[in-house]
Amino acid sequence: YLLDTNAPTSPVNCCRGGKTKKREDYLEWPEYFMAVAFLSAQRSKDPSSQVGACIVNQENKIVGIGYNGMPNECDVLLHQAEVVYLSDKYHDTPEMTASRRLLSMAKIEYRQFKPKRTEIVIDFSSINFSGALNGATK
Repeated sequence: YLLDTNAPTSPVNCCRGGKTKKREDYLEWPEYFMAVAFLSAQRSKDPSSQVGACIVNQENKIVGIGYNGMPNECDVLLHQAEVVYLSDKYHDTPEMTASRRLLSMAKIEYRQFKPKRTEIVIDFSSINFSGALNGATK
């Protein structure tokens, strides 16, 4: 899937006097990656395990995504990683205690994500190419 938001008619660009003005409401890298993980979790059909993962390298490139488990690439990349998580609702369970202990033993840092915004809205109708989405239903 490819969406070119740099097209001249794109609502993302705001031109004044022939210059493109930088957007101020863009997603920062941590928000972007957490949103990808959150969106991946939406693929789960199991309502009790809505877990998403987004694996990113040092160049801020996504190298793996998955849901209800870790992507296959994860075991190789975790040796030089930091784990960033959103929810800690199972903090006191034996499984999460064991996970934190294993991460600490492997010297892998982990921290809870603190979002700067409470929501990110995906509105497919906001980018409309020649009326192609006008007939789409929500």
